Amino acid sequence: MTDAVVDLNADLGEGFGRWRLTDDEALLDVVTSANVACGFHAGDPVTMRRVCEAAVRRGVRIGAQVSYRDLAGFGRRAMDVPAEELAAEVAYQIGALEVFARAAGGSVAYVKPHGALYNRAVHDAEQAEAVVAGVALAGRLPVLGLPGSMLLAAAEGAGLRTVGEAFADRAYTAAGTLVPRGRPGAVIEAPDEVVARSVGIARDGVVTADGGEQVKVAARSLCVHGDTPGAALLAARVRRELAAAGMRVEAFV
Repeated sequence: MTDAVVDLNADLGEGFGRWRLTDDEALLDVVTSANVACGFHAGDPVTMRRVCEAAVRRGVRIGAQVSYRDLAGFGRRAMDVPAEELAAEVAYQIGALEVFARAAGGSVAYVKPHGALYNRAVHDAEQAEAVVAGVALAGRLPVLGLPGSMLLAAAEGAGLRTVGEAFADRAYTAAGTLVPRGRPGAVIEAPDEVVARSVGIARDGVVTADGGEQVKVAARSLCVHGDTPGAALLAARVRRELAAAGMRVEAFV
């Protein structure tokens, strides 16, 4: 990072009915942007409304975390969805969240894919373009994604604002992509390592890959996964250390 400013985002609203996975209230006290599940991988109308209201009260930006239609697999299973259908489903999810964001006095400020869709849109041009088509249909919002991905390239080509993000608690390959979750070490669990990686990414723009290589990461936003054990405490520590390193933590929109 060269501008000494970084956004801190987390995935929120990842529950359904009486089941809750993320500690939304605690995370909203720390993060500056909230990626809210829109009902396809997690989330339901009551949860979406509750998270939007809590986010607006705290001044946290609301983002639509769109996904393949995969409640049973939490949006992390590979799926083949026709481009026209995917674009419509992305727009549908954004529109659903916008209702609750506006009712709470806010609005959906950006879009970020989730899970398998996020990873597929890194290298699959057709799926990336379908996501962007859905975003454009719903209101031409900024797109948050992996630097160098097909998703951000498609968004730029469509004239949408793009924002690069990095993951404090995920392992990277030498190519700058995320290590698949099925591989050992894909999720960084040691808090000290997560904090150190966060500062390195935000301050120096580099992260150590799984093979030891130093990889450049041009990211304006850092993600701490909401379903990581102790996520709220970890996010709070990350924010403190970023501030101690001279970084200003604020939303990108």
